[in-house]
Parts: sequence; structure tokens; C-alpha cells
Amino acid sequence: MTNRAPIALTQGDACGIGPEIIAKLFRTPQAVGCFVIGDVAVQRRAVASTGGGLVVAAIERAADAPDVPPGCIPVLVPPGLPVDLMAAPIGQVDARAGAAAARCIEQAVRLARGAEIAAIVTAPIHKEALSAAGVAFPGHTEMLQALSVDAGAPLPPVRMMLANDELRTVLVTIHLSLRRAIDAVTFDAVLQTLRISQQAAARWGEPAPRIAVAGLNPHAGEGGLFGDEEIRIIRPAIEAARAEGIDATGPFAPDTVFMRARRGEFDLVVAMTHDHGLIPVKYLGVEQGVNVTLGLPFVRTSPDHGTAFDIAGTGRADASSLLAALEMARRL
Repeated sequence: MTNRAPIALTQGDACGIGPEIIAKLFRTPQAVGCFVIGDVAVQRRAVASTGGGLVVAAIERAADAPDVPPGCIPVLVPPGLPVDLMAAPIGQVDARAGAAAARCIEQAVRLARGAEIAAIVTAPIHKEALSAAGVAFPGHTEMLQALSVDAGAPLPPVRMMLANDELRTVLVTIHLSLRRAIDAVTFDAVLQTLRISQQAAARWGEPAPRIAVAGLNPHAGEGGLFGDEEIRIIRPAIEAARAEGIDATGPFAPDTVFMRARRGEFDLVVAMTHDHGLIPVKYLGVEQGVNVTLGLPFVRTSPDHGTAFDIAGTGRADASSLLAALEMARRL
């Protein structure tokens, strides 16, 4: 990694486990070529809570990251961090932590758009803390989408994919109430998701992925008995995608299609709503799960778990999902 652009790890919510899993990651050889965007004091506290033994040093540029010696965590401090961030209580929602998380994401995108880094790996943020800080985005995905283009420019269509070694799921709708998400399942949204999924799979070496499309209603509508979105919207979108050469099939019953994909019948599943798609992947274990934002002009991955306020500060957090996210970023 030393002769390539480094990978940036955003620190996430300072009151959660993000800084701790970053500290654990830097105790592995996989951290070579990475640096943290965040607060130096917060990262030192996380090192102490996870056993010490690492030095935390501020760097001025992303390009300085490969020059730090082994056993050192390089931290690039973004502008605008709250000066009293360390006063935010660990394990609680705090506007200061939300504001700091947003500043880290903003800096990471600036570096990615300037080609100063190879990818962004984001530690978990807390949506309530973001909101308390006045950040007008419900989560990472929407914020990264808006920051990836100049103000006033059309937003790139993006989708969330959650993946592990057994299952990959791409979502048509993301952070919406269920009532609004159903309305957001349109022909264009489904077809666009299939196109984005096809393009993303080609990036990781699968130019012709077998894509299963899950229905919206129980039993995929059962021929219109339990809802007609499959007939009116989803099936026509699949047919349009197939006319473009995309190997998409369905719609299949949401309660069985993930099992079929896990057994190897499909390479990925497109699901209509957030929980339809993410519950099966997370049930298999968050330790190896990776969240990937598809459609951005840069690579972004993250662990598939949250801030885990209940164990923050204890040093017990597992860094496996962050490590998997880093490895996925390198593959992409």
C-alpha cells in the first residue's frame, strides 16, 4: 500500500465504539496504508481503553500516512471539530459527537474527490446525534451522496449493499419510514437499482451476476392476492433490465429468496425495503458484514453494525466487521 494513495478511516461517533475498533484495527498488519480522520484525544482515549501500546500522532496531509512508523495511528484532524468533544459522555447521544462525525465525513469526501485517498471506510455514526447537531441527512449514504457532487449538481443515484461471505443484498429504498418506502418502490427505482448492481458487480470481477429480485408483498403478491406492486412495478422493471442484458429474475417471495441465494443459486439479491434486505444478512452475523455504498464516484465501505453505546468505552468491541470493510474497500 505504500506506493498507492492511502485509505481514510473516519472516526465515527466519538461516544460509540468507532474509535475503539479503529484502535484494534491498527494492531493488525492490515492497517498499513491507512489513516484516521478524527480527533487525536478521542483516539488516544480509545487506545487506552483497548489495552494501550499504540502511539497516536497528528498528520497534516493524507500523503503523510505511509511515513508513520509501526505502532502509530496517524490522525488527520478535520476543520471544525468541537473544541469540547472529549466532554461528550461515552455511550450517550451528544450533539458534539454528531457534529464531529459530520466534519470527518466532509473531510474524507474532500480528499476522495481530490484523489488524495484510495477509499473511505467509515466507522459507525449515530443518526440521533447527527440530527441533534443540525445535520440534515438521516445517515451516511445520503450525506455521502450529497457531498459527492458540487452544490446544485444532480445527485448520483446510489444504493446500499450489505454483504458477507454468504449473502449480498442491494436495497431499492433505504432510510425511509415503511409507509414512504412502499411509495418509493417505482419502476424507475427498481430498474435503476438493477443497473447499479450490475455495474458494481463488474467492478469486483462479476460482469454477469445472477440477480434475484425479492418482491414487496408476502409471497411476492401471490398473483395479486396480497398486493399488485409485483405485477405493476417490479416485474416490468425486471423485464426491462433483462432487455438490457442484465441477468435479473423474479420477483421471488421475500421469505425464501435469501435462503436460495445463500445456497448459491444467485450472486446477489435486490430487496425493496431496508429491513427486508438487511435482517437476513445481519442474522448471519455482523462480524463479517460490510456496508458498501454503490453508485458513488469513490469507494466507500463500513461495518454493518452501529455505535453500540451499551459497550462503548469498555474495550470489548469486535473489530472484525471493520477489518472486513477495509478488505472490501481494497478489493473495490
